[in-house]
Amino acid sequence: MFTGIVQAIGEVRKIDFSEDFGVLEIAVGNVVVGLSVGDSVSVNGVCLTASNITDESVTFEVMGITLSKTNLGTLTRGSKVNLELPLTLQDFVGGHLVQGHVDEVGTILDIEQLENWKRMRISTTAQIQKFVVARGSIAVDGVSLTVSDVDAAWLEVSLIPTTLEHTILGTKVVGDKVNLESDIIARHVEKLVKP
Repeated sequence: MFTGIVQAIGEVRKIDFSEDFGVLEIAVGNVVVGLSVGDSVSVNGVCLTASNITDESVTFEVMGITLSKTNLGTLTRGSKVNLELPLTLQDFVGGHLVQGHVDEVGTILDIEQLENWKRMRISTTAQIQKFVVARGSIAVDGVSLTVSDVDAAWLEVSLIPTTLEHTILGTKVVGDKVNLESDIIARHVEKLVKP
């Protein structure tokens, strides 16, 4: 479980993907402090298990289905990724509850630069739209954001300077793919009220 508050930006150091399996090594800097093999780490909003840890990097083994259902399959050596360690019971929940289970990959349709911030429009499908509401929560590449506007085929988020500086969302361009995870509470409510 995560909060969607990115703790560091990592860089893909090594990548080896086949059709059904992959190994991903990410330079993570000081994020490895206290991290053990078997621990979960959110990488661009995808919950991955640490399989090897050094002073400078963490290696993850990634299933083919994860590569095909997220934007991790598009990473290359040198790609930047958002990183977050798992939530503990003592942590402050600054974002919202994020599982690291991506619902779908959206495409950035538009980025509008305003005086101090950016507005980002992202394509969505009906599958995730039923869980998206204006002023609700969405995780975009693992970043907890508030939905500022929504339509039948897209959602918009507003990115403040801190988000642009401390996550990879500030480097995104139109056409980039992003991982989307809807609010877990909305998913559970839908399951409970669905006949």
